[in-house]
Amino acid sequence: MEFDPRRPKWQQIADEITHRIDGGQYPSGFQLSEVRLAAEFGVNRDTMRKATRALREAGRITTTPGMGSFVA
Repeated sequence: MEFDPRRPKWQQIADEITHRIDGGQYPSGFQLSEVRLAAEFGVNRDTMRKATRALREAGRITTTPGMGSFVA
């Protein structure tokens, strides 16, 4: 993924994950790994955490302590 320098990376990543959820690539209940996604997008975990926080606030994913993040 090539990032647009005019927008925060975390926001672009959240948009891409939303696109994948809407497209069925990440179905309901699918577990999202911050470590794997950070490596895939070439960003640090802090950037990935910002993206997952935005997705959680938008109601697209849920996070269970000790279990991880899952598509809502």
